[in-house]
Amino acid sequence: MPAFKLTIAYDGTGLVGWQRQSEGTSVQGLLEDALARLLDLPSVGVTGAGRTDAGVHARGQVASVVLDTARPPAYLQRGMNALLPPAVRVLTCEPAEPGFHARFGAKEKRYAYHLVVGPLISPFDVRYAWHIPYALDVAAMRAALPMLEGRHDFAAFQSSGSDIEGTVRTVTEARLADEPVEGGNIRLVLTLAGDGFLRHMVRAIAGSLVEIGRGRWPPDHLTAILAAADRGQAGPTAPPQGLFLVSVRYC
Repeated sequence: MPAFKLTIAYDGTGLVGWQRQSEGTSVQGLLEDALARLLDLPSVGVTGAGRTDAGVHARGQVASVVLDTARPPAYLQRGMNALLPPAVRVLTCEPAEPGFHARFGAKEKRYAYHLVVGPLISPFDVRYAWHIPYALDVAAMRAALPMLEGRHDFAAFQSSGSDIEGTVRTVTEARLADEPVEGGNIRLVLTLAGDGFLRHMVRAIAGSLVEIGRGRWPPDHLTAILAAADRGQAGPTAPPQGLFLVSVRYC
């Protein structure tokens, strides 16, 4: 049976995340139900590159699916988008090599975490950024980022409840961009790319950087957090609405 690679964007507001659950609306469930209905199949299994949590968004989530159909990719894309809610869009649908697996075949994932720093946040940003109402030392936050790059044990940035055994990951890029926005605010965008990410890892790193930015810790304290391998030593888990899965690379 032919395999397909899907690239999907979604607004995670009001969704329980990527993974189908017993209650609530998930991205995986919406896609599987749409394909089953479109092709009149009893069930369909769609595998995502990453299991984004409730409230987390994606600009370039990737999924793989094997379908018993001769329909072309363009038909599948149009049909899915016609059946999906506006908050979920299939950006591309293309043939995949036999054995393509969206999760296990991924070489690099890229995430972006958005923060708006200032006294007020626009109603058009509140669903897509963490509002920080006090000033942050952005230079100190940037000074900490090189300590994240490379291969490290990121156990200190993993939330409980994960079934993943190993906690060593390689971060290939860590950067922090800033730009002015309306009302005199500043938008900060933390970008992290790597070969894999633990549960809540990006959000825990964002929370730790904010602690550095507010002066609680010096930048080099990130090294001590990594060495401790203890979640209790790192900063809080940043809220989900600021997080975007930007892209997944396979070669």
